[in-house]
Order: sequence, then C-alpha cells, then structure tokens
Amino acid sequence: MPRPKRLRCILGEPSVNKFGPHGFKGRGEITLSLEEFEAIRHIDFEGLDQSQAAQIMDVSRQTFGRILKSGRYNLSNALVNGYHLKIEGGCYTMDTSEQRRQHGHGRGNGRRCGGKGPAGRAGKGWNQQE
Repeated sequence: MPRPKRLRCILGEPSVNKFGPHGFKGRGEITLSLEEFEAIRHIDFEGLDQSQAAQIMDVSRQTFGRILKSGRYNLSNALVNGYHLKIEGGCYTMDTSEQRRQHGHGRGNGRRCGGKGPAGRAGKGWNQQE
C-alpha cells in the first residue's frame, strides 16, 4: 500500500476554472488539478525556477518536476486535441497567509499549510477559520 500524498500548498484558486474550444463542441474534457495549475503558474507565468516554486508549494524539487510535467501534458493535450479543460481537485491545502505570500517561505520555517483533509481535495484552508 503506497503512503498517502503530502498536501501541496497552493496560494489561491484560479478565477476561471473552465476553458473550451470556441465554436467547437470538443471531444471531451480533461481535468487539470489545482496543484498542476499552480506549478504551471509559478514556472511559466511568474518565471520562478523549480527550486523556488517547490519551496512555495512545500514539496521536493523532484516532486514539483513531476507535477509540472503532468500539468503541461494535460494542458497541451487539451489545446492540441480540442478537449475542454476543467481546473479542479487534487491533493492540496490553501495557504492565504500574507507572510508566505510576500516572502515565499516554505521549508525550514515550519509547515504553515499542514493538515489533513479528505482524499482528493483538502479544500479551502484546512487550518483556517471560515
């Protein structure tokens, strides 16, 4: 039995979570997990390197590389083959703390986004009051 995945820290959900080909029904739907979306955002949009992004997401650099590879594959598959893209799910916890957002602190500073959630999705801030 494999050990459970460590929750990945993401800074926020995307404002738009569905995309599709214009004027075309598409062939189906591909799901991009929120941690894959976050990895692509850190590398391709913000221009961080993998080590910095791995620290922010509180995973090893090797794990981050696997998440990024999977996310890029899902994204390119949807674009090339005309699938609808839905961004949801994954194994993550939401971290909205201002200190982390400003300084990008991750490892070595205590696990700020720890906590356990249901399998598949930890949801909005497991350690935060709603």
